Amino acid sequence: MREIQLDRVDLNLFPVFEAVLAEGNVARAAARLHVTPSAVSHGLNRLRQQFNDPLFLKVPKGVVPTERALELADAIADVLARARRVVGAAEPFDPARSKRRFTLGAPDAIAAVMMPQLLAVVQKHAPSIDMSLRYVLRDAAFAELDARSVDIAVVPIDDVPARFVSKIVFEDRFQIAARCGHPFADSPTLKRYCEIQHVIVSPGGDTRAYVDDVLASRGLSRRVAMTVPSFMLMLAVVAETDLVAALPKGLLDAYGARFGLVGVDSPLPMRSFQLRAVVPKAAMMDAGIEWLFGLLVHPNGAKQRSRR
Repeated sequence: MREIQLDRVDLNLFPVFEAVLAEGNVARAAARLHVTPSAVSHGLNRLRQQFNDPLFLKVPKGVVPTERALELADAIADVLARARRVVGAAEPFDPARSKRRFTLGAPDAIAAVMMPQLLAVVQKHAPSIDMSLRYVLRDAAFAELDARSVDIAVVPIDDVPARFVSKIVFEDRFQIAARCGHPFADSPTLKRYCEIQHVIVSPGGDTRAYVDDVLASRGLSRRVAMTVPSFMLMLAVVAETDLVAALPKGLLDAYGARFGLVGVDSPLPMRSFQLRAVVPKAAMMDAGIEWLFGLLVHPNGAKQRSRR
């Protein structure tokens, strides 16, 4: 077996690989690394020579990884996580002094409920740490985490691959939201539920959802008069129309009164769902991410000691 000469391998190029993979764009990767686009391009050329593969191919809006790049992604991420852990061991992560920025991914309904509380804890115990939020849907969460586009995802999901660590953050269920004074709120029967008009969240414009499958199993249907791309927009639509919507109870409790909405239990049985904080196992070697994950799982855990 051929021995690899590590002195010929420039590990400083791995962050370039990581940034380009995450951003899908050389200019954005350069901004993320605080270098020029030409420096990133030069680094990519050296990586291509090192791995004897194009790694990233140009497309109209940036670059896309080759199959070889995708094969390398986990290994390179692991090397970087271990390297960061070694550096972190020399200078322990201290949330009170850290100036890092963390990126969380979550659907907007979850983020709207979770972020205010999380920010309050972070600002109190880690005033120099900044937060970014990226809207991430359940089906895209693992890809976003693998690409390091987000540090931690919080999504309604049950099955998590073994390469991730996950913990239940909280549980929620759906209620039917309507404007104050809406006749349905006074008599929320299944018959009236099927007769009134509905609005649903559907980023792609699909008018069929889980509720429609349940109704169909009973020989029933409803009219979806409108689709919107986010739950927060849905709140405004329900407040100003006679449309009703199924909303997470946590979101309705937090924002319903501001929009003049009332929530009633659905006449149709609706499943509850668990929200999980999910992070790659390799990323948990980063003491900062471990600390943030602990805050999500234990909201009052800001006083916990970081791992040294």
